[in-house]
Amino acid sequence: MTANAPVALVTGSAHRLGARTAEMLHDRGWNLVIHYRSRQTQAQALTEKLNEARPGSTICLQGDLTRLDDVHRLGKEALAHWGRLDGLVNNASVFYPTPNGEAMHEDWDRIMNTNLRAPFFLLQTCLTALRKSHGSVVNLIDIYSEKPLSNHPLYCASKAGLAAMTRSWAKDLAPDVRVNGVSPGAILWPENDGAIDRSYQKAIVEKTPLATTGNPDDIAGTIVFLMCDAPFVTGQIISVDGGRSLNM
Repeated sequence: MTANAPVALVTGSAHRLGARTAEMLHDRGWNLVIHYRSRQTQAQALTEKLNEARPGSTICLQGDLTRLDDVHRLGKEALAHWGRLDGLVNNASVFYPTPNGEAMHEDWDRIMNTNLRAPFFLLQTCLTALRKSHGSVVNLIDIYSEKPLSNHPLYCASKAGLAAMTRSWAKDLAPDVRVNGVSPGAILWPENDGAIDRSYQKAIVEKTPLATTGNPDDIAGTIVFLMCDAPFVTGQIISVDGGRSLNM
């Protein structure tokens, strides 16, 4: 049964939103390729947990998405294990401030290569398999792709580019592959505490009509819906933000 299950590759899925997405897809009967860059212990723990629930259903693969050779290798190794790919979730992302007068070309490379270049070339590597399976792609974007966050021009530009690419792919790859995006609002704060301070966090919640942050299930559930339960939906970017984008 596991051998015939649909297969999804979720980038950046060792922890946080990516891990929850992998768990929810697994609950729906999917086999998983867990991708990680440096969180090997967490990736292996998640893989073991999912395999305990359904033996032989999950593998984990390492890759540095800033390196183009790693991107291609990740796609090829993901395809090779089960010989198919039915879903791709481009979740991995880099987020930190890059003030205009201080950002270096290394920041440009790190953010753009991870957030924008990697999804493009990973999709390219996996495209034949996704076409064959009439698969689905979901890109994790951000509400700041439309309403920029101060001092984050590179991050915002990378996510705006990914939003444009989502729509382009949906048009170019139809009818074989569906492509959609999910734009989270305040769900999990960045792990580097300096990225958004406490007062700013409070201000964001105060401007959110539902008056709270969301939780990982809100995002993961939307991804699963788009991949499993929305066969007539493509080219859409769904904001899951408690209404935050209404007040930006």
